[in-house]
Amino acid sequence: MRLTQMPEWLRLKELASNEINIKEQFLLDSDRLHSMSFNLGHMYVDISKNRATKDVMTSLYDLARASDVSDWADRMFSGEVINTTEKRAVLHIALRNVKYERGNFLPISSILVDGEDVMPAICDVLNRMAIFSDKLRSGGWTGATGKRIRKVVNIGIGGSDLGPKMIVRALEAYRLKDLEFHFVSNVDGQDIYEVLRKCDPEETLFIVASKTFTTQETMQNAVTAKNWFLSKMREDDVAKHFIAASTASKEVSAFGIDLDNMFPFWDWVGGRYSSPSAIGISIMLSIGKEAFAEFLHGHHLMDQHFLNTPAEKNIPINLALLGIWYNNFLGVETMAMLPYDQRLERFPAYFQQGDMESNGKTITREGERVDYQTGPIIWGEPGTNGQHAFYQLIHQGTKLIPCDFIACVNPAHPYRKEHHDKLIANFIAQQEALMNGKSKEQLIADGCPEELIPHKTFDGNRPSNAILLQELNPVTLGMLISMYEQKIFTQGVIWQVLSFDQWGVQLGKELAGVILKDIESGNPKEHDPSTTALLKKYLKD
Repeated sequence: MRLTQMPEWLRLKELASNEINIKEQFLLDSDRLHSMSFNLGHMYVDISKNRATKDVMTSLYDLARASDVSDWADRMFSGEVINTTEKRAVLHIALRNVKYERGNFLPISSILVDGEDVMPAICDVLNRMAIFSDKLRSGGWTGATGKRIRKVVNIGIGGSDLGPKMIVRALEAYRLKDLEFHFVSNVDGQDIYEVLRKCDPEETLFIVASKTFTTQETMQNAVTAKNWFLSKMREDDVAKHFIAASTASKEVSAFGIDLDNMFPFWDWVGGRYSSPSAIGISIMLSIGKEAFAEFLHGHHLMDQHFLNTPAEKNIPINLALLGIWYNNFLGVETMAMLPYDQRLERFPAYFQQGDMESNGKTITREGERVDYQTGPIIWGEPGTNGQHAFYQLIHQGTKLIPCDFIACVNPAHPYRKEHHDKLIANFIAQQEALMNGKSKEQLIADGCPEELIPHKTFDGNRPSNAILLQELNPVTLGMLISMYEQKIFTQGVIWQVLSFDQWGVQLGKELAGVILKDIESGNPKEHDPSTTALLKKYLKD
């Protein structure tokens, strides 16, 4: 049945015609906070400040059940081919189906793909990564001249960059202080230039992260890094300074990388979900194998919560359903992610890709064009910086923007009284202000000049979710990442789209190859008038 014809969808459409005031809902339902807040491990999630009544939430749960979210989750976790356009299973969840005992990564349970258990291969790669990580971190692995590796440069793009970059930054407190990490992704030469000028070839290790070893941006940056390296070192030295996260053994070997230092992953791992795989070798090098195991454990905790918890108490499902409520019934097109923790500064960018590349679709699983909105626009910046940039629009603008506020009770720095108390005060106050606003009567009572009252009135009734971690550590970060991944999965199931392909990124890549040939020839073929004019302008200047 088409989504917009389902009785559960039509019921929600009816409910959306009613005005809902968040403050009034607390007065009408004394149990609201209890029923709309959740604890899992060291994570607390409060969704009570949303424009949603009991009837709305009940109807959303009905929609999830009618959409078979639980069944689709079982199908994903069991290794069924649910990425049908690429004929692949979707098994990033298998990457964290591991435990760490006596120095080894071991499977928690078997997961079959085409009758073969994938868990032994996953654990083999993790254990090989751990051996290499231990060698490099201890100084047992040195560069070609015997000097210790001091800098690690990850070369990748998309999921091979955004995840490792965000996670290494987020877990800075766990980083081995003798190692410095850099990330290069953009084919703009300025990106790699700025990194290489900080490096010494004798003390630098490069990670080339590309499944096929053909990604244009990644391979151009890898070749540039290799040429820079060879300006001072020998060809035979490449094997001591370059490793790969890839499956293309022929291409990796031709590049000069020892295949013992190629860490593979699988086609059922989407790039934006790949940080727990070999793509995360930079993460393990930074925080060590034990902390990496904790990171995987955090993912697994949330995965199991998602798989086994009824919708009413299921954190990712509740977040997903509220997102659908705003996106499809209240006309909301964007969602802000606002981490009140500087270590999570790259978190919004990470889930821009995670969400928008997954559910930015117009075609259903059945190949039909949708007649409803799918994935929202995801954006955000760390607090309190955002307060001095775009919160004006969130508080008093014409657009309704639901916000996810993320913070930690305990900081990693020693400045709790001077800094952290102020940060958390802002984290809490912004959510209170968005919900409560400030009325004309309050302004009059405060003695506000009459001519300023319209300008200083805040309507309030603007929604937010609060996600509070006890502290930011490998376990809680893993939980946080999995929470949003499973939210995205749930929304994709309900919207009846395929969340694990990304054909939309291909056309631009194909055309870039054609245009590059035009540039290299100096005699461009005819395109549309605007494209041709741009080419000629570039070649002329």
